[in-house]
Amino acid sequence: MRLPPRLHPWNLTPGDAQAVQRELAPRVERADRLGAVRLVAGVDISTSAQTDVGRAAVVLMTFPDLEEVEVAHAERTLSMPYIPGLLSFREIPIILGAMERLRQAPDLLMVDGQGIAHPRRLGIASHLGLWMDLPAIGCAKSILRGKHEPLPDEVGARAEMLDRGEIVGMALRTRRHANPIYVSIGHRVSLETAVRYVIACGRGYRLPEPTRLAHLRAGALARDHAPESATPLDEGGQEGGQLAMPWG
Repeated sequence: MRLPPRLHPWNLTPGDAQAVQRELAPRVERADRLGAVRLVAGVDISTSAQTDVGRAAVVLMTFPDLEEVEVAHAERTLSMPYIPGLLSFREIPIILGAMERLRQAPDLLMVDGQGIAHPRRLGIASHLGLWMDLPAIGCAKSILRGKHEPLPDEVGARAEMLDRGEIVGMALRTRRHANPIYVSIGHRVSLETAVRYVIACGRGYRLPEPTRLAHLRAGALARDHAPESATPLDEGGQEGGQLAMPWG
């Protein structure tokens, strides 16, 4: 697929990157502006503590049947070290390489990481949604911004995440006896709609199926290229959970 014109350069100092986030955050659309969703893209990237290479996978699936349509990969040297709050500048350039290789454009992006539940309200899901001009949902494993009340241990339980009095996301229980996931607005999708799509993309796992499969593909790429002593990490960082586990 053809990528839209770029919004800004990627080779920035941390201070300049934060300035870009502040400039772009007001452009994030928090209300629904999406048409019929027939194709959902799950996005993930794997990195290793032993190398400076990132490997991205984008899995395109039908909706609501969640049949895999195509998978695209990309790898490149990471241009920025891991800095909390600036994950998108480290990972999106690689993700864009994979997006460009898709034959079909998705109607919705489901990204492992935060949307507006971010210090400057521009996590990786919002940043990617703006860059691609596509509806996007942030689906993270851990909290970067926001607090919520305890959840009952039942599938579908949810609680609003508040940061300085603002609702920035929803803690959502997708599997019993498992930690919740944290859903936030990425771009052109309301929080209510984002939660609805995450639930609809569930297949009994903690993670929604598009990001779960993208994680598996990205992790397999990292393992195939890792030194024997290396342990691949899914560096969702504090935006998506800096764990060797799937996004979301």
